[in-house]
Amino acid sequence: MQRSTFLRQAEEEIFDLCIIGGGATGAGCAVDAALRGLKVILVEQNDFTSSTSSKSTKLIHGGVRYLEQAVKKLSLDQFKMVKKGLKERKTLLELAPFLTRPVSLVTPVKNIFAGLYYYFGLKVYDMLSGNQSLGASKWLSKTEALKKISTLKQNFACAIMYYDGQLDDQRYGMALVQTASQLGATVLNHIKVTEFKKDSKGEITSLFAQNMLDASTLNIKAKCFINATGPFSDHVRLMANNKLKPRVRVSKGVHIILPKSIMPSTNALLIPETEDGRLVFAIPYQDNLLVGTTEDETALITEDFGPDKNEVEYILKYVNRYLTGDIQPSQVIAGFGGLRPLVQADENAATKELVRDHIIETDKASKLISVLGGKWTTYRLMAKDTIDICEQQLNNNITPCNTDTQVLYGGKIPTAQLHENIKTIVSFSEVIINHIVNKYGDNAVAIAQLAAGSEKLCNKIIENAPYTYAELHYVLENEMACTVKDVVNGRFGTQLLNWKLTLNLIQPVGNYMATYFGWTALQQEENINNYEAELQKMINASINN
Repeated sequence: MQRSTFLRQAEEEIFDLCIIGGGATGAGCAVDAALRGLKVILVEQNDFTSSTSSKSTKLIHGGVRYLEQAVKKLSLDQFKMVKKGLKERKTLLELAPFLTRPVSLVTPVKNIFAGLYYYFGLKVYDMLSGNQSLGASKWLSKTEALKKISTLKQNFACAIMYYDGQLDDQRYGMALVQTASQLGATVLNHIKVTEFKKDSKGEITSLFAQNMLDASTLNIKAKCFINATGPFSDHVRLMANNKLKPRVRVSKGVHIILPKSIMPSTNALLIPETEDGRLVFAIPYQDNLLVGTTEDETALITEDFGPDKNEVEYILKYVNRYLTGDIQPSQVIAGFGGLRPLVQADENAATKELVRDHIIETDKASKLISVLGGKWTTYRLMAKDTIDICEQQLNNNITPCNTDTQVLYGGKIPTAQLHENIKTIVSFSEVIINHIVNKYGDNAVAIAQLAAGSEKLCNKIIENAPYTYAELHYVLENEMACTVKDVVNGRFGTQLLNWKLTLNLIQPVGNYMATYFGWTALQQEENINNYEAELQKMINASINN
């Protein structure tokens, strides 16, 4: 992916469709549209997959809580959403096998009656998944549950274990962007839409945008425009037509990262109840323990934030009810917050009760197509529905969707084979090989080849982490990483997992990028200092607020 080439295309060409938003939904739309032979451009105001799509609980699921609400409230909408999610779960695992895996979740319960409630509910979950099942749910005795998670407190009667999928959401989103590019789409990060241009009928014909890296402007022309900006959807809708009413309510959810030693297990823990009726997960994730989430309606619309002191305490209160060790806020090594777009159906409903399904809206006046709501597991279905409507708008014809069989960029060579291939190229440690294979799939071979050709690139960036200069060079060459944050947060994913490591990486990564891009001393200093200050502000808010 070459940004200079894409910038030139953005100015010179007329596209069939322009997608605003580079998260899972927008990137999924780009893949689908490109597969159907449409000429596509995607623009993202920050970095690809930098907002909601990288701040999930990292699960591919139908939604256990939604199933419970479907039964309790006899909600057909919730029931349908669970069924759709379970059907999609297996597909997502197959499209990017290096970024996904099945995960077992253990749910401890206080008494036999509660156990029966969850057991039969999860059997319904199994039934809905049909031949897409990842494994049958099981009843566990107390002894069996403690063998699964040894650090469980012994204040439960039994447990139920079931299966869902897990993904590296940040890298999955990047794989979607790369796949779209490979299929011919023009993709641009750090491009902020500032205004729509319309014809005499009030329909959008082009948009004006600012390149956030150099303040230059673009005029992008297309026949159809898609708003795939998640929690920011209403802002774009009102930019296109200020007479529209808001349709999205935004929920804020945060997660914290703890050392894996707190729960040294390959199984995840589902904490089945809180006083306010939410679920809390504790999930092994990339050699750490990911715990969350909270959920509160918010008027805050921002890209990057962490948990505050109250949110950390809320999560730890429930974790400490189920895990030994009296875990303290000082043990939190990172955290992140995300905004979830919920389609408004009932103004009086709490956000935790709103359906995470999606709606595709076409504004009659401007013809802007907006994708509203949704979740990671159903991104592909959201994209399909959106591109169907786009094709109808363009030529009143719908081409079949084939994204269910399009293996994503990096996913064609089995993991075991990749390990063997890399060992013949370069003498990386197993830790580094595991890291690059699980992040880049078969593109890990290109990273190994870079390292084999250069002693400098073969070296680690910092000693206590698996990142090499070869990996850094690869993402600068191939993944349009433009800033230090793009690399450390967006490509390596370090900020989501370990704040201390992130701070240690910023300086050497910035120094290498300055040489690679030919930055001035001032540009180098600003890039490094701005990211350090931003991250330190987040850390201080989480610890001291």
